[in-house]
Amino acid sequence: MVFKRGGCVYIVTNKMHTVLYIGVTSDIAGRIWEHKNKAYPKSFTAKYNCNKLVYYIFYPNIEEAISAEKSLKDRSRAYKNQLVSSLNPEWKDLYDLFDD
Repeated sequence: MVFKRGGCVYIVTNKMHTVLYIGVTSDIAGRIWEHKNKAYPKSFTAKYNCNKLVYYIFYPNIEEAISAEKSLKDRSRAYKNQLVSSLNPEWKDLYDLFDD
């Protein structure tokens, strides 16, 4: 799922939900595939096994997505947990919703 001008802010976590990683991308399915397959083995997400997509939101342009990502990174862990829980109460892996 590649967006022409827009982008997504997303949160991935590890199996036990002890680590959160917030990112931004214009290709959510491709980017999460990279996290799941440790395309960048020395990255934060590879090191902490963050490969479970628990939240994402689309913005019509990438600049908005980048701004939202920065804002979200400044929020507390409790706020981020509540955000995920409000839209994905079971913290299911949303990557499974994407078609290949």
